[in-house]
Amino acid sequence: MISDDDIDRQARKRAGAKLGWYLHALVYLLVNLALFALSRHGWGQRAWSPFPLLGWGLGLALHGVSVFVLGTGSGLRERMVQRERERLLRERNRH
Repeated sequence: MISDDDIDRQARKRAGAKLGWYLHALVYLLVNLALFALSRHGWGQRAWSPFPLLGWGLGLALHGVSVFVLGTGSGLRERMVQRERERLLRERNRH
């Protein structure tokens, strides 16, 4: 059985991971708005702001997948952990 301290620690860890992603998304938005403005009204004759937008956007998307899809407590991760537990228990009981 999981203790109250373990539940609290796990909840704080999950909330911290989600908060980290939200902060990452906010910085992404603000920086890319500034880059767009510079690209449009400042440096260069061609629009170059889509390149950092796409590159960093991929990083942000992967960060989101790691937090919301594959992170501790996600349905996919929990199902995979449960399957591995069952497999290991079967192997242990065979020997």
